[in-house]
Amino acid sequence: MNDAIRLAEKYDLNVPRYTSYPTAPHFSPAVDAATYRGWLAGIDPTSPLSLYFHIPFCDSMCWFCGCYTKVVQRYEPVRAYLDVLATEIDLVSAALPGRFTARHLHWGGGSPTLLRPDDWLKLIGHLRRRFHIAADAELAVELDPRDTTEAYVRALAEAGVTRVSIGVQDFDPEVQSAINRHQPFEVVERVCAWLRTHGIADINLDLMYGLPHQTVERVVAMVETAHRLAPARLALFGYAHVPWMKSHQRLIDETALPAGPERLAQFAGAAGRLDALGYRAVGLDHFARPDDALARAADAGRLRRNFQGYTSDDAPVLLGLGASAIGSLPEGYVQNVAPLRDYAGRVTAGRLAVARGIALGPEDRLRGHVIERLMCTLDVDVAEACGTHGFAADALDQAWDRLGPLQADGLVTVDGNRIAVTEAGRPFVRLVAAAFDAYLASGQARHSRAV
Repeated sequence: MNDAIRLAEKYDLNVPRYTSYPTAPHFSPAVDAATYRGWLAGIDPTSPLSLYFHIPFCDSMCWFCGCYTKVVQRYEPVRAYLDVLATEIDLVSAALPGRFTARHLHWGGGSPTLLRPDDWLKLIGHLRRRFHIAADAELAVELDPRDTTEAYVRALAEAGVTRVSIGVQDFDPEVQSAINRHQPFEVVERVCAWLRTHGIADINLDLMYGLPHQTVERVVAMVETAHRLAPARLALFGYAHVPWMKSHQRLIDETALPAGPERLAQFAGAAGRLDALGYRAVGLDHFARPDDALARAADAGRLRRNFQGYTSDDAPVLLGLGASAIGSLPEGYVQNVAPLRDYAGRVTAGRLAVARGIALGPEDRLRGHVIERLMCTLDVDVAEACGTHGFAADALDQAWDRLGPLQADGLVTVDGNRIAVTEAGRPFVRLVAAAFDAYLASGQARHSRAV
């Protein structure tokens, strides 16, 4: 049996994506709005922070989607939501011990593209009254090119947006039909031209492998087509088929989904082509031009991972705003209530919207540090990490047994206390990280496939 096929079949397992540690399924109501208020009050006023805004609306449902979103055909619910979001911004900023500087701002969804241009500018104006936005701040927006207009792009530029992530997934019509996302290349090309015309040059493209009807040849062709748009970076996400969590994914024909070995071959084919085109592999699934901020952060050992994926953002505080949004603070993680009715009810009653979270203990911080380094730099000195966090050098020795099979298969190397993920092991890095996850065995949730 081909070794790659053997590995793909052997490790076709379900593990977290590790955008946090502990991961979101282990959050609980024990961390509530009162806890969050206390954490906010204790933030160092000189500390920079990041802001994430969740816009949970789309005008159609893409069947592959794993996000919290709601399909709307009228704008009134969106406008009403923005009013509530502005109120939450007021509540959170009032709970802080001063007016803070924001260096990274990110809008995700759903689709922030549904916001009308005047509402974009109104929201930014409101933010500037509550926070100081650094002159060199990165303002990043996720964009659906299918309903983007030049007026919208112009408003983004006027608002100071510096980076846009365009959802593409795939350019192949058969694949697009299978996931209910019809999006001709010319639509994406036109939007990229508008962005550059209005001064937004940092363009990311989000691609996927493991979708129905994809093949290695089609995925490589997808990468080559994306390259024609000259993006600064690309994300190559593996489709997470979790119909037990997202019922609309049941509309996808499971018989058309590639098996583990084919998924691995698709990733390898796409990654090889991106390398040949001059993109640098960053972490698990991102690829960037050498002069992009993400590649520079990786070179300098400053690459981080948060709920938006890989980032150059090193702020110690990330405030999540909007329904279902997740925030990260030195004390732990918090997540807002998800149902829109509940979110609006809490905020309009003058209450913080946090419904659950988790407080970090010393061992959580240690394990989270090790997992993040593995996910970002593909190596870590475990004993050094233990010492940094005040633990004995052998505090995580129980993880070594879990790494044994991965080492035997050439996916990791172990040199004393240092673990390094090999290039062959890059697609399996989540499995390496899982060796240090003390919560995984509790089985509180099913996760997506490791490759």
